[in-house]
Amino acid sequence: MHTIDAPGTPRDWDLYRTAVVDIRFGDRAVRVEPRPRGTAEGFFPVPDGSGATVHVITAWNPYGRTASNDANARAQRVLLDGIRHRGLTSWPAVGGDVRGTHREESVAVLGLSDAAARDLGRRFGQDAVFAWTPDAWRVLACGSGAVAVSGWVASGRASV
Repeated sequence: MHTIDAPGTPRDWDLYRTAVVDIRFGDRAVRVEPRPRGTAEGFFPVPDGSGATVHVITAWNPYGRTASNDANARAQRVLLDGIRHRGLTSWPAVGGDVRGTHREESVAVLGLSDAAARDLGRRFGQDAVFAWTPDAWRVLACGSGAVAVSGWVASGRASV
């Protein structure tokens, strides 16, 4: 994995770089996992050549502090309402560690720029958001220009 601007990385940067995300696209669910740079295997939800990015954002556990389930659910509803209000295409998602011991409700969103995704993450107190393209899986720090770039594999092992 390649990191750009490493001095601006959040405290839990290594956890974000190894996180997996489960996304439900209608009746199809996929797990996106980071892989060595240059790897791009499996289902990508947007037609190739469109240049589109799928960003994954959460409102859970702002500022790296564990919030109550009620507080997380309220914040996530506000995030989802804002995405709907903008008329953006979105899908339910869950991000966390590969073992499933830490999971956070999230949303996969189509139609944002990296800057807009980072801004949305910052508004909800997040350290980072994910950016998925046909050729890369990136972790974008919300508070700096730090980016970790890797490849990805999307498999049917999702649990959303």
